[in-house]
Amino acid sequence: MSKRKIICLILTAFMIITAAGCANTANEPSSGNTTNQPSNENTTNQPSGGDTIKIGLNYELTGAVSQYGNACSEGIELAAKEINASGGINGKQIELIKVDNKSDNNESMNVATRLATQDKVIAILGPATSGAFKATASVAESYKVPVISCSSTANDVTVQDGKVKEWVFRTCYSDNFQGSVMGSFAYSDLKTTKAVILSDKGNDYSQGLSDSFKKSFVNLSGTIVAEEYITETDTDFSPVLTKINGMDFDVLYLPTYYETAGPVIKQARAIGMDVPILGADGYDSETIVDLAGSKEALNNVYFTNHYSSQDTSPEVVKFVSDFKAAKSQEPNGFNALGYDLMYFTADAIKRAGSTDTTAIKDALASTKDFEGVTGTFSIDENHDPLKSTVVIEFKDGIQTFRAKAGV
Repeated sequence: MSKRKIICLILTAFMIITAAGCANTANEPSSGNTTNQPSNENTTNQPSGGDTIKIGLNYELTGAVSQYGNACSEGIELAAKEINASGGINGKQIELIKVDNKSDNNESMNVATRLATQDKVIAILGPATSGAFKATASVAESYKVPVISCSSTANDVTVQDGKVKEWVFRTCYSDNFQGSVMGSFAYSDLKTTKAVILSDKGNDYSQGLSDSFKKSFVNLSGTIVAEEYITETDTDFSPVLTKINGMDFDVLYLPTYYETAGPVIKQARAIGMDVPILGADGYDSETIVDLAGSKEALNNVYFTNHYSSQDTSPEVVKFVSDFKAAKSQEPNGFNALGYDLMYFTADAIKRAGSTDTTAIKDALASTKDFEGVTGTFSIDENHDPLKSTVVIEFKDGIQTFRAKAGV
C-alpha cells in the first residue's frame, strides 16, 4: 500500500471518530448543571407540569417561636387535606413542601430561595413572624413567586417606603390596627384612663403595637403615665415592675410574645400589681398559662386576636369540630389563620386558572369577600386584608371571647 493511501485511511478514521463523539455530546446534560441554579432573569417562575400543584411551607418548626410555625402549618395541612379530598384545585392535587426555617431570619430567606429555585413551587406560605417573613420579600421579587403570611402583623410587611411589594401578601391585620383596637378597648370598654406601656424596645412587633396603642388611647383623652422597656432576653423583671408599681395608673399595655409576657405577668402579680394587663396576638399560646405561674395570674388579662373558638358563626363551628377530630385539641388562632391561608391561596389559584405565578399574584391581589374562619375579607391596595379582630379575656386560664371590633 502506498504512503498516500495510508494517510487517507487515517484521516477517514479520524473523521468517523470525531463525528461519533459530537453525536454523543449532543445527548448529554450540560456540565454547567443549570437546572438548580437561580436565574438572574426577571421572568415569571414556571414550574414543571404534572398532576400536583406544589406549594411551599416556610415555617418555624423548631427554635424560639416554633409554636407559631407549627400551629400555622397544622391549619394549612388540614385545609390542604380537605381541598384534595374534594378534588383538588382545577383537577390537580396540592403537594405541600414543608421546610423548617429554625426560627431564623437568614434561614427563612435560604428556605424561600430553595423552594422557589429547586422545588419550583408556585407560592410560598409563611414564615409566621414578621421579621422572618420580611426576609423573604427579596426572594419573591427575584424569582416571581408570591409569598403570603397569615400572621406577620408588622406595619411594613407589605409596603416599604411608600411602595407596595408586588409579590408579598398577608391575610392578617397589621399591628397598627390591633394596637389601635386595644387602645379603644382600654378606654371605652374597661373605662381606664391612665396607662403604662411596657414594651420590648428591640422588637419591631412590640414597638409597632406600642405606637398605635398610644395614639389611640391618647386620642380618646387617655394619659400615658410612662413608657418603660424590657428585652426578650431578660428573666428578672422586678426592677422595672417595682418602678411601675409605684406609679399612679390603672392599666398596663404589654405588647410582647407569650414567652416574655408570661414571666412578666407572673412577676407583676407577685408584687401585687392587679391592674388589667393588655396584649396582642402574640399571647395566643397554651404555654402562657404555665409561664404565668398560675391560672389566677392571668385573670384580668386581655389580648387582641384573629379569631375565637367560641365564635358561633357556621365557619368557626365547623372548623373547630373538624380540627378537634383531626388533632384531638382545641384550635388556636394560628391554627385558624393557617387554615384560612391555604383556602385563600387555593381560591386565587383556582381563579387564576393556571399555575402561572403572575396570574396567581394578580388573583391574590383582586380577592374580594373571601369567607374564612377568621372573618370575611377583601385584599386592599396594600395587599392587606380588610377584616375585624376579636378581644380575648383570660378567665382562670381559659381564653374567653370578650368583644369583636373593626371592619
